[in-house]
Amino acid sequence: MFKMLRKIIQHQRVTQDYPKHPVDSSLFIGKPSIDSAKCTRCGECVRRCPSAAISADPESGMPSVDSRACVFCALCEEVCPAGAVLMTAEFELAELGELVEKKIHKIFGRSLQIREVDAGSCNGCDYEINALNNPFNDIERFGIHFVASPRHADMLLVTGCASRNMKQALLKTYEATPEPRLVVAVGACACSGGIFKDTYAVEKGIDSVVPVHVYVPGCPPRPQAILYGILKAIDKL
Repeated sequence: MFKMLRKIIQHQRVTQDYPKHPVDSSLFIGKPSIDSAKCTRCGECVRRCPSAAISADPESGMPSVDSRACVFCALCEEVCPAGAVLMTAEFELAELGELVEKKIHKIFGRSLQIREVDAGSCNGCDYEINALNNPFNDIERFGIHFVASPRHADMLLVTGCASRNMKQALLKTYEATPEPRLVVAVGACACSGGIFKDTYAVEKGIDSVVPVHVYVPGCPPRPQAILYGILKAIDKL
């Protein structure tokens, strides 16, 4: 007990104040940005993108990035001969789907119970989700808790691209979650299928299996990015 009290006195509070205060994102790798003034429309970034997240406009040839499919590998920045692509530190990229309405925001204005579902991921996103519960991120300060059963959940936090072996399990978990329910796709695989989307064993994102309300892109997204998506879904930002 004495050692514990001494540790509490010696160490300052470690829990971050995000999103109340901005987080230092100087070391973050966020979405790529393409400078139209520098871009020569050579198409090298389009050809080399491993997840086909970059496409060129048919008329102008100007490339654009689909955040849901981007894995933040920074290859586009490396291969661009004109230096037009830059990896930014922007991580607040969560997008609300068409299914989120003001009614949902009002209902989930209280505490929120989350069931995390691995639908065939590499566990990268799952590690970041686990970090939400550590003392630094402390997601429970918002009244948000993880539960063991979908029958107790308000929200499903889904990782992975819904592999053939997990597709049925994801669907049954969704059906076991009581209405109204929110579904958040975490990571490029869950959002779009990521680099695996054209293979026989996976779906092109979990929205081909269950309705999705919020998309959190990244490979994997940082804990702050996931927290941003959850809070955005329940209108707590």
